[in-house]
Amino acid sequence: MTAYEIVSLNKELLKRLHKIGIKTDDYKWLGIYGDYVRMKSNGNKTSYVVAAISEKYGISERQVFKVVKKMGQRC
Repeated sequence: MTAYEIVSLNKELLKRLHKIGIKTDDYKWLGIYGDYVRMKSNGNKTSYVVAAISEKYGISERQVFKVVKKMGQRC
């Protein structure tokens, strides 16, 4: 299958994602956001959750906050 065929098959979905500001590479943040939600629902404090996720994924705490903000916003 070619890139053209894949994009063509998913044209409507890709248009909708683009329209609301979701990039095709945002899938990589799903694990981070899922961990954040799980840890917060377990009663952990935000600063601990962000530090733990930052350490686990090897990204800055600022990046964790950006991911949480982006993935948590209503579309």
